[in-house]
Amino acid sequence: MKKITHATALSVLTCFALNALPAHAKGIDVFASECAECHSVKEGKNKKGPSLFAVLGRKAGGIADFKYSDPMKDSGIVWNREKLQAYITSPKRVVPGGKMKYDGLDNAAEMNELLDYLGALK
Repeated sequence: MKKITHATALSVLTCFALNALPAHAKGIDVFASECAECHSVKEGKNKKGPSLFAVLGRKAGGIADFKYSDPMKDSGIVWNREKLQAYITSPKRVVPGGKMKYDGLDNAAEMNELLDYLGALK
């Protein structure tokens, strides 16, 4: 029988660990590259954009201490997965006149990972 080296064992354990991560964990990297410059995921911590902590189920324009654009406040949107996906894909199409300066995310896999992550923030 062959001996398993420490490096081989570590590689195998790493693979198992990565596969055991919750589905939303992959979205952390997407958030970091696409959203973190302007948004925080910490409750009560706004940046250029509002905190995205517990965003699903929240009314657009609903954080009291963040200055939203009038179109966002008046949109009547309650963020669910479908609305958030549409907005992240094309913010200006969903909220014309809004102040979010983002061209959109069009990678379906990354979008699902991001939405899983944002949905897990409660």
